[in-house]
Parts: sequence; C-alpha cells; structure tokens
Amino acid sequence: MNSPFLSTHLAQAHDGSMSEVLHLANARLVLSDRVMTGQIVIIDGQIDRIEEGDAVPRGAVNCQGDYVMPGLVELHTDNLERHIEPRPDVNWPHLPALLAHDAELASTGITTVFDALRVGSIHSSKTGYGEYARKLADELLATRAEGLFKISHFLHLRAEICSETLLEEMAAFGPEDRVGIVSLMDHTPGERQFRDLTSLKAYVTKKRGMNDADFAEHVANLKQMQAKYGAAHEAGAVAEARRYGAVLASHDDTTADQVDKSALNGVGFAEFPTTREAAAACRAHGIAVMMGAPNLVRGGSHSGNVAARELAEAEMLNIISSDYVPAALLLSAFQLADLWDNLPAAIACVTHNSAKAAGLSDRGRLAAGLRGDVIRVRTAGSTPLVRGVWSRGERVA
Repeated sequence: MNSPFLSTHLAQAHDGSMSEVLHLANARLVLSDRVMTGQIVIIDGQIDRIEEGDAVPRGAVNCQGDYVMPGLVELHTDNLERHIEPRPDVNWPHLPALLAHDAELASTGITTVFDALRVGSIHSSKTGYGEYARKLADELLATRAEGLFKISHFLHLRAEICSETLLEEMAAFGPEDRVGIVSLMDHTPGERQFRDLTSLKAYVTKKRGMNDADFAEHVANLKQMQAKYGAAHEAGAVAEARRYGAVLASHDDTTADQVDKSALNGVGFAEFPTTREAAAACRAHGIAVMMGAPNLVRGGSHSGNVAARELAEAEMLNIISSDYVPAALLLSAFQLADLWDNLPAAIACVTHNSAKAAGLSDRGRLAAGLRGDVIRVRTAGSTPLVRGVWSRGERVA
C-alpha cells in the first residue's frame, strides 16, 4: 500500500539531535551492490559523501577495516511489551521501560523501530487481555517529543481479529500517530501459526498458567469470536490502515488462498508465512516475505512452521525481523550472508528492504543525501560485534 503519509510525514519526522560532522574512515563500507574500503562523512545528520580508499584524514575515526553499514530497520518486535510486563502480571513503570527498550535496540545496531502494540481485547477473567495500546502509544509519542529516545520510533498496530474491541481501539488512532504498519492477526486455534493445537497449548499454558479446562475455554472462546467478528474486523482493520496512511501487513499466511486474500486487501509485506506454499504465493503476487531472525539463527521455527533458511535457499526471503530477540537481527543477517555468499544482499534484508516495505525512502542505504544512521561492526569468527551506532550522526551506542 503506497501512502503519501508514509512518504512525507513519517520520512520527514526526525528524532533526537544531530551532530555537526561524523567522519568514519578506513572502513569496509557495505553498499547496495558491493563492499568497498572507504570513508563516509555525515554532516548535520545526513550522509554528505562517500569516498573510496583506505586514507584516514585528520579528524576522522579510523575504523581499522571494520564494516560500516546502514543502521538496522526493525519492522516487527514485541520487545517493548516484554519491558512493560517483564513477567506475567508484573507491570513495570512505562517511562523506564520505554527507555530501556530504546537503549537495548540501539545497542544491537537497530536505529529505526516499528514498535508492535496489540489492539483488540478479550474480556475474560482467565484467558483474556485488556486494552493498553492507546495509553502506551501516547507515552511513547510524548517520550519521543521530549527527545529522550536514542533511535527513531514508529508505531505498528497488531490488529487482533479474534477479539471483542478491535474496531473501537483502532478508532482511537489517527494519521498524526506515526502508525506506520498495521498487521492483520488471526490467532484462531487450528489455523495459521497454531494449526497444531499441541503447540498452542504448550505456549499459552506456560505463558498464562492455564490448566486443561482453561485452555479448552480459551480455544472455544477464540473460535466463537472469529466466527462472530472475523470478517467485519478484517475489513475494518484494512479500512483503518488506509485512514492512518499505514502499510498493511499480513501475518502467518499458510495457504495460497490466504495470500490471495492478502493481495486483495492491499498487503505490502507478509509477516512470517508458515509454509513454503504461502511464501511462493507471496512471491507470485509481489508481496515481500518477512521471516524471524530467531528462526534463522536457531535453524527452524519454534512452532514447527517452515524454516527461514529453506525460504532463503529458495530465494523467497526479503526481510528479516528480530521478533522477540533484538540481538538476533544483525546475527541472522551475517548468517544469511554466509548462506548466500553475498553480504550486501543479506544486509539489505535488515536495512533497505525493510525501509522500502515500510514506505521510508530516507534511510536503509549508504548513499549521499540519506539519513545518517550507520553502525560499525567487527566480526569474531562468524559472530558480528557492534562497535558503534550513530543515529543521524549522533553516537547512541
């Protein structure tokens, strides 16, 4: 979904302060099509020039052959929710949680993040969850306005189709809220990610301490809500994404038919398709495929779905998301580089491809005129080590 809001308002909404000049030299610059030894100069938060050669001009930082690449762009992470609720029913003060989340992401090389917040509540004493997104979004936006964040933050609303209050909660957001992404979530038991109820039971009973009766109630409740609200909620969420000017994403597509429906809805990218069939259908429709970094690092899906490596080998992987492990994003990109024998293509999966999918044209590549978000990386064997992170030329980690 191409959006004038994304191409203007979001891309021009800068975060934090800017350093006057940052000069990194004697670096292996990861460009779009090659790795080049050279230097990069960032002036007033913007890449001014890139030059080839190993010279270290006076005043420049000698990177000693370390990689310098674009700052990572994260489209889907639940990490903020982990900080505000570090354990089930343990609520942490929100400002310290926001700042800890921001600092953690910066330390891993992420310079742009779309923070995923769930919209759509379930009113049940045992298996439900309540509304929180609007309040937390207000706090996040206020923190950004005060210049307290190290990196650039946007909102990603996870629209839970199986809920009772989805449309009411989405109505509380508007184009001014930096909602960059809306993803359509359908967690109906027996479908998509949780086709295997055994996997679902293991997940929710551990996370929520359910017994067998609680789990049975949970499954029945979700199925009833999907039957009652599913079609209206999906159509409403698509309409709300258009109203915000947000990119629409599908989630856990499993069949070609589901991907066909995603394409009709105007989906821009697919989050974590669960089968090779769905990924192939996405490719046929021109829908970018996102897979989770933990899936790639661990060698498979924790839910028993298709392996990210399988899709990468079949050239059906475009974007990587850290999902629930921020540090996995850079690590997975280097593992992908080994698999493809192509570092620029792998780094594009966590930078340029992500930015493009989200409608951001001012970042994600090392090129003159783009935003000065860069990271310095050294390797220890096959493990990347973050040596420095700059957001708009300002060092943040």
